[in-house]
Amino acid sequence: MFVTFFSLFSFSDVDTSRFDIPHMDKVVHFTFYFVMVLLAFSASIKEDLQEKDMLKLLWYIVLFAVVYGIIIEVIQNIATYDRHGDPLDALANSTGAISGMLVFRFWFFRKRSLK
Repeated sequence: MFVTFFSLFSFSDVDTSRFDIPHMDKVVHFTFYFVMVLLAFSASIKEDLQEKDMLKLLWYIVLFAVVYGIIIEVIQNIATYDRHGDPLDALANSTGAISGMLVFRFWFFRKRSLK
């Protein structure tokens, strides 16, 4: 809901001149989808799931996030009058989702040694 609201809400009346950082919107897109994958996977894992099933679940969450990001960009282009869909935003969304997956994959699924 958070991502949908902030992706479709009009910020034309909000003064953002103090925050004129080049490509900051791409950082925001990346962060939204990175956190989305982390939260969705954290909320979905169960103790009785095997590692193979957890990895499959993680891939489904990433696939959902990537498709969702593309759909939101299309909706911005079609259904809003002051927001415009941007392929680079969709790329930032996808990169954030994949990065979230990689963080989980290399942090939680690595084999721990007994040193």
